[in-house]
Parts: sequence; C-alpha cells; structure tokens
Amino acid sequence: MVIKNKFAILSTALVLVLATLACTMHVGGPDYPDTPIPVSIDYVLSMQEQLKAALEAGATGETIILTITEPQITSYLAQKLQGQDEPLFTDPQVYLRDGQMKIYGLAHQGYFTANVGILISIGIDGEGQPTVTITSADFGPFPAPESLTSSLAAIIKEAYTGAIGPVATGLRIENIVIADGFMAMSGKAR
Repeated sequence: MVIKNKFAILSTALVLVLATLACTMHVGGPDYPDTPIPVSIDYVLSMQEQLKAALEAGATGETIILTITEPQITSYLAQKLQGQDEPLFTDPQVYLRDGQMKIYGLAHQGYFTANVGILISIGIDGEGQPTVTITSADFGPFPAPESLTSSLAAIIKEAYTGAIGPVATGLRIENIVIADGFMAMSGKAR
C-alpha cells in the first residue's frame, strides 16, 4: 500500500511538472497601453489606397500630404511579422504619440513570453528620405543584445519604408509629424 501511495504521489508530481513545462509562462516586460489598436487587412488596403492617391497627386506636382493611422501601421507590421518564420516578436501594437512611434509586442523564448516595448524616432535625412532610429528596446527580462536591436531596427525600417516606400522614393519629404495617433508626412515629388 505504501509503494502505491508513493507511486501515486510521484506520478502526480511528474504530471504537474510536465504540465507546467507544456505551458508558457509570462515573465513581465513593459505594460501595454490601455487602449488596444485594432488589426485588420482592411486597414492595410486603405493605407495602400492612400499611397496610390499620394503617388497620383505627386505626379501633378502638388504637395503631397500622407497621413497614416495607428490601425494602418499596426496592421501592416502585424502582416509583415506573420510572414516571417521566426519573428522577433508577435502581436504588435503601434502607437503614434508625442513625436515618436511606440511599438509593443510579445517576445517568445522557449516556454517564456515577455512584453516588448520599442521606442522609435522618425526623422528625415539629407536626401529627404525617412530615417528610423530605435531609441530604446525593452524585452522585459530577456536580454536584448546589440545584434538583436540592429536586426529589429532593420525589420522595422523595412516594414515602415515598405509601407510608404513607393511614395517615399519619388518624394522629397519635408516634414514628418507624429501626434495623437497619426503620422503625417508632407513633401514634393522629385
């Protein structure tokens, strides 16, 4: 009887340990803002229509004004990350506030997940092209080595310039403003 009880206790303990390992454990990181950004392919399509209209306006020599919303850029980044085999993070949320782009997501490492917070400054280089600079990257308790930060910068820059690339390549950007959930760019055709 004693052997059966020990076996039952050991079996139960083993099942609990294996069940714990089979689940992912959230280990913290920066808190997401309270208001979630909706994600939909419709936002990506509306952004593409805006880009097309901006290209047409630029062909006539008019000043181009392009406004991108949080749902548009969030949906575009989510679509880009879904296309990757092993994305650096998932479930992106992009906030356009106070002159900066703030990206939140979930990083996965083994059985652990953590919130990610990335702060990005958008600027204009001497050629009138957008620049993307990561000013901080918080991967919670996960280390964020420099190579990860630089590859993350490349992914975000590609997603950002991929979203506005057709317009940006034919446009000399004169001004970029990020505030209250919008990123507005203005410029002239080259």
